[in-house]
Amino acid sequence: MLIVTSDNIPGHRIDAVFGEVMGLTVRARHIAAQVMAGFRSIGGGELPEMTRALYESRQQVMARMVTEAEQRGANAIVAMRFDTSELGPNWTEVCAYGTAVFAIPLAAGEPGATGQSIRLRESGQDQPH
Repeated sequence: MLIVTSDNIPGHRIDAVFGEVMGLTVRARHIAAQVMAGFRSIGGGELPEMTRALYESRQQVMARMVTEAEQRGANAIVAMRFDTSELGPNWTEVCAYGTAVFAIPLAAGEPGATGQSIRLRESGQDQPH
């Protein structure tokens, strides 16, 4: 699945729009990790426990968003964004969202074609699975 933060995909024509898709999770902070992060914050620097938790949350919501897009028949997501918010003192919401589309790579000779789109088109990777 091709995922971009832009509103279009260079070298591709958007043939169908399936609407907004998203993945969402709400995580409770692990008390031990929170205590360790609290001690580390005294000295400054990265908080690896919190970094790992946020990274895992983002991977999870991306996977959920992709699953929803695939179920709708999309092969790409445009205008993808992340959003996070605090829900109470120990909960964090992480959301990934974007617009599910069917994007067709442009072939050699078509206006706007790119090297990437030409390779995708010639390899047949532009076909639905």
